Amino acid sequence: MTIQEINTRELKTETEVQKSAFTVKMTGFAEMPMMAELDGFLKRLHQSAIDAQIPEVVIDIRPLEFMNSSCFKAFVSWINTLQEAPEASQYRVRFVSDEKKHWQNRSLGALACFAVDLIKVETSSMGS
Repeated sequence: MTIQEINTRELKTETEVQKSAFTVKMTGFAEMPMMAELDGFLKRLHQSAIDAQIPEVVIDIRPLEFMNSSCFKAFVSWINTLQEAPEASQYRVRFVSDEKKHWQNRSLGALACFAVDLIKVETSSMGS
């Protein structure tokens, strides 16, 4: 299974597909012009995770330099869609953030409060 990636000058995703998890690494800048791309990617990722009955999706944003509130809203929509899915179709989401990028920790902390039972946030440095 492959998922159509985002591959623009501003933002890139690389998805590793395994039976136990999909792991997405995001690099670049997620700003207003990338909102539609990110939203579409998250919809494709969600459908692929449900189709493959994946128990976990890992989003590694450590290499991501910045994400504005418009793109962050795409993550909120994705998590909302996940919460509304039948329980048998739900999967966990684990975000991995860079402890040195304070915007990541603040943003993901707020997102984790939105769906405590489905979201986990881990912090580490890029070298980890």
